[in-house]
Amino acid sequence: MPDVRPLYAVLIDADNIPARHAAAILKEITSFGEPALRRVYGDWSAERLRPWGEQTRSLGLVAHQETANTKGKNASDIGLVIDAMDILHTGRFHGFVLVSSDSDFTALANRIREQGLDVIGIGEAKAPESLRNVCNRFILIENITDEPESSRGGAKPAGKMKPTEAVPLILRAMDKIETEDEWYPLGQVGQYVTAENPDFDTRSYGKRKLSDLVQELKLFETKRGAGNQMMIRRLD
Repeated sequence: MPDVRPLYAVLIDADNIPARHAAAILKEITSFGEPALRRVYGDWSAERLRPWGEQTRSLGLVAHQETANTKGKNASDIGLVIDAMDILHTGRFHGFVLVSSDSDFTALANRIREQGLDVIGIGEAKAPESLRNVCNRFILIENITDEPESSRGGAKPAGKMKPTEAVPLILRAMDKIETEDEWYPLGQVGQYVTAENPDFDTRSYGKRKLSDLVQELKLFETKRGAGNQMMIRRLD
């Protein structure tokens, strides 16, 4: 019997995320689960959200109209949070995907995790540490799209991190794993790294997989262990 894919409730803050990233975001989500519920929140009477209207139709998203009755209040945020709490109490989903770079959703992510559900955050590099760290995992939009920032005519492109910057994270993870010899399961190392650093992503270092990253560093040796799992040890 095939493994059951985890079901996710995907809630998108249209006021905070450019519509051009919608397809890439959904594709990324399907790599780790089933986006069974897909809602996008915004004031659809606003001209700036017209591109989202087009994406909603083409991608099969459910648009929720949120009209701001008070100047300065983000009705989309409020509507999204209310819906999230209703969805949470249905008990139908394994987790939530919150698509926003807005720190206002930090408390919501905390509340969902208190119920024992996973929270995956997806947002831009401008997302604050408070939001990134409260998620089980935080995925940068810059890592899942091919569009260079410079093509927008705005800010400079966000540079990739140097592979060597990942070394302390990997070593710290290895120190937490008990092993009978000097070899560590690479998959377990990756789990520890992500647990401590929810926004860790090998794509931030220009590598597709963790094995590619450690081999690039020349500081570790890798081999295939029992069950063909990748093992790693320090060379020093």
